[in-house]
Amino acid sequence: MFRRSGGQCVATFAYDEVRVLRKVAAEVVGLLTDGMDHTDPVVDRLFPDIYPDRPEDSQEFRLYTEGDLKTAKIDQAGAILAALPDEGEGEVRLDGEAAEAWLRAINDARLAMGTRLEIQADTDLADELDEAVLEDPGSSRVFQLSVYAYLGYLQESLLNALPEIK
Repeated sequence: MFRRSGGQCVATFAYDEVRVLRKVAAEVVGLLTDGMDHTDPVVDRLFPDIYPDRPEDSQEFRLYTEGDLKTAKIDQAGAILAALPDEGEGEVRLDGEAAEAWLRAINDARLAMGTRLEIQADTDLADELDEAVLEDPGSSRVFQLSVYAYLGYLQESLLNALPEIK
């Protein structure tokens, strides 16, 4: 997927990959701009309490930091949208700063999807996907698990390309 070319991380995306990445990035932006609900487990995962045993202190900390953090997360997802081809397949070239924004945005997307899919640290993704396919190969869970796995692969390839360009 991503490879180093000069001082950039470069990848060529197929039409379907572009569509999926655009949808995932747009969903993260939507989640963060459509009136964040702190009772939503995904929002809680993306903006965890800094002081879990002291809710008042966490609320005060959130008051001073959440706006900037939310803006940064939206900008990072926007970096994916800006770099992808408008339509169809195409090549993406990222400098170090853009690559790091992509990594943070992919991480946010994986955290959100992992929360919705109830993925835990000890979840064997291959087993989870196999089980979902056996239950219903055309289910939305199979698709979502596949996207989650793809994002992990994309993130790993970008991480492997990034250190060489710094």
